[in-house]
Amino acid sequence: MSNKSYQQYCGIAAALDVVGDRWTLLILRELSFGQQRFTDLRTSLPGIASNLLTERLRDLEGAGLVEQHELPPPAARTVYALTSDGRRIVPVLRALARFGLPYLGDPVDGLIRPRTAVYGGLAALLEPAAAAGQDLLVRFDLDGEQHWLKVHDGRIVRPDPDATPDLTFSGSAAALIELCRGTSDLTGLAPRLRVQGTRSSRKLFAAMFPVPAAVGGADRSPVGRPTGTRG
Repeated sequence: MSNKSYQQYCGIAAALDVVGDRWTLLILRELSFGQQRFTDLRTSLPGIASNLLTERLRDLEGAGLVEQHELPPPAARTVYALTSDGRRIVPVLRALARFGLPYLGDPVDGLIRPRTAVYGGLAALLEPAAAAGQDLLVRFDLDGEQHWLKVHDGRIVRPDPDATPDLTFSGSAAALIELCRGTSDLTGLAPRLRVQGTRSSRKLFAAMFPVPAAVGGADRSPVGRPTGTRG
């Protein structure tokens, strides 16, 4: 934790005292995707010096937000993970991602990490009220990587990759970001991004992940019109 403090009796100030240092929120972002090795974090955070990453991780461990685990053989590696207290930052990160979408420049194919597009982009658009009491499993095949997003009763939960997805998106991670920002719909993004699934699943997805007015000018579905669906 930084030695500096805002010295204000305010929840926002208190939070920034803990996670307001440079790189800290981005480290927490990476760990929100799952446990990571030190080398994974270095790769995902180009520009951070190894000694600074070590310092930030040590601070986060001291604050009770991050912990280390030893993977069993044959991996036998030390990994970092969010603690139960650390996971309280996840909805904050999603809110920040949603807030930041309008400020992103135009995404470039091949330069957007698929997991960032899924978990740092699309997941930020989840509307819990629209997802309450609903289940949806979505698979993403983007730029040679596969990722899953499972919504259960208004929350994003751990998916079962052996289950049959309700929807499958395939194509470019950059195109998925364009979809999330509301700068294009699936018709305009074809063939860079396609979706397969039933009409009812697409309709549910559209309700769960609306493009915010600040991005698109008016709330609208990131899926667009349900054309070319099956079922």
